[in-house]
Formats: sequence, structure tokens, C-alpha cells
Amino acid sequence: MKSFFRAFVPAILAGLFFPVASIVYAAYPDRPVRVIVVFPPGGSNDVTARIVFNKMPAVMGQQFVIENRGGASGTIGAAVVAKSPADGYTVMVQSTTHIANAFAYRGKIQYDTLGDFIGVTPLAKQIGMLVVHPSLPVKSVKDLIALAKKRPGQINYGSAGAGSYVHLNMVLFTNATKTNIVHVPYKGGGPLAIALISGEVQTTISTIGSAFRHIQSGKMRALGVTSAQRVKAFPDIPAIGESVPGFEFTAWVGSFVPKGTPRPIVDALNAALKKTLADPAVAGALNKVTLEPMYMTPDEFAARLKSDYARYEKLMTQIGLIK
Repeated sequence: MKSFFRAFVPAILAGLFFPVASIVYAAYPDRPVRVIVVFPPGGSNDVTARIVFNKMPAVMGQQFVIENRGGASGTIGAAVVAKSPADGYTVMVQSTTHIANAFAYRGKIQYDTLGDFIGVTPLAKQIGMLVVHPSLPVKSVKDLIALAKKRPGQINYGSAGAGSYVHLNMVLFTNATKTNIVHVPYKGGGPLAIALISGEVQTTISTIGSAFRHIQSGKMRALGVTSAQRVKAFPDIPAIGESVPGFEFTAWVGSFVPKGTPRPIVDALNAALKKTLADPAVAGALNKVTLEPMYMTPDEFAARLKSDYARYEKLMTQIGLIK
């Protein structure tokens, strides 16, 4: 008799539990969801979050309240999310910087970059643009490569800091082209733009949104984009990969929840975000700020995160940021 109960009571309890669990998850969300953007207002992460999550109430029936928790390259906000309840009511919006921070802030962050979060889906793709000062006598990617090989160590490129997206992009470019272009780091994208406009440095890879107004005014010249294909909004600007086969280095803005969040909730968020990102109004709003909608399943995003982690680790080791 005892063996009967040992065998069948767990099954009975499980049968009672799962319908209740299904009902609970089906009711999600039944109150507003907090969306923590780990950077200050106005940047691409914040803009993406507002475009996407302001449309989510129409899909999920609840408000998604955006809260900016900037500081320390996004690590302060990420720590808040990592310690939040894993119930689906705290969502983090963070970029590829999340991966870079694992190495740039090694030993200083209070969370596990991959282990303490579940990636729900990317939201938008950020594409870089290779630009030069107008005085540099080049009009194409091939021209820049030829000039750099002719003048090794005499052309400088700026970045928004060691280990930044710009820096890693340029390291990948110089490695792929076997060129010696000298790195000059600045304290952020603003000082970098000023340096390039003034001619203090001759080239860089900037985000399209940051560079394009300067290109329109003639203060910078565009040579190529870092995506695998040309960007629909700028079809006359070639992909760098057209001259450097295999070159691609894009960033993403993505959505995350704390580890332990039940899979039905993750899937519900993912499905709602998929529908939202497919909305032409959302896609159009992202395109206006030179971003492209980007969607993956949680499993696909997890694989991308692991791949990016390995790629960043290799690049940051190469440039000496990891010993």
C-alpha cells in the first residue's frame, strides 16, 4: 500500500499543479510590467524601448512602464534586474554592450552576464558605417585599404573608448584587411565625432544614426556599412563585405528577464514582441532612427549571446583588454 502511494501521489499532485500553473501563466500579465533601460534617456536603447514597449499594451493588455537606470556602461541597471523577482514583471533592455561589459568590467560586476539573465528576443539591429574625414583622398572601402597599406601607421581611427563597439569593429576591419591604422580612443561618441569632423582622426566606424547627419552636411564621407547586406534606407552605400569578403559586425538592442523566469512567461513575452516588431508602425519608427527591427526565438537568442560572448572574448584578448 505504501508503495502505491509513493508511486501515484506525486503523479496526482503533478496533475493538480499543472492546470493551476497553466491558468496562472495564461493570466500574465495581470499588472503593469517594469522595463528597465540600463542607459540614460535619448540613446538608441532608450529610443528602441519606447518605440517597442509603448505598443505592447495593445498586444498584452497591460502597461509597460519604462524606467531608466543608467550608469557604468549599463552594469548598474543590469545588477538591479539580476536581483529582481523572476516573475516576468521586470524586463531589461540592453545592447551588445552587455556582452562587452563581461570583459571590460571583469571582477567588478555583481552578476553573471549569461547565467543571470534569459534573453527574450533582440528588438533592433544597430548597423555601423565606415566614415572618413573629407580631406582623406579615398572614396571607397578599397581606396581606404590601398591608402592604409601605402601609408602604414600614418592613418588614425578614433573610437568611443577601448573595448567599445567602434573599437572592436575597427579591430575586425584592420585584421581582415591586414592594415595598420592607429587607434586613438576618446571618452565617448560625442568627443569622437568632434575629433573626426576636425580632422584630428581620419576615419572611424560609427553607428549610422550618429554619422548620417554629418554625412549629409559634408563633414564626413561614408564608405560602407557593417551589415552583411546594404541598408534599405541607404542603398547607394555598399556593405564593407562587398570589398572585404565575410566582413560583418552589427550590434543589437535586446530584451531580457531574470534567470528563473518560467518559460511560459518568456514565451508569452516573446510572442507579444514578435507581433509588435512586425507592426509596420513600429518598424517605420525604428527605421526613422536608422535601426532595423530584429526578432529571434529565446533559443536562437541564447545561441547568439553565446556566439557574441566568444567573439568578444577573442577580440578583447587580442587588443589586450583581457590578460
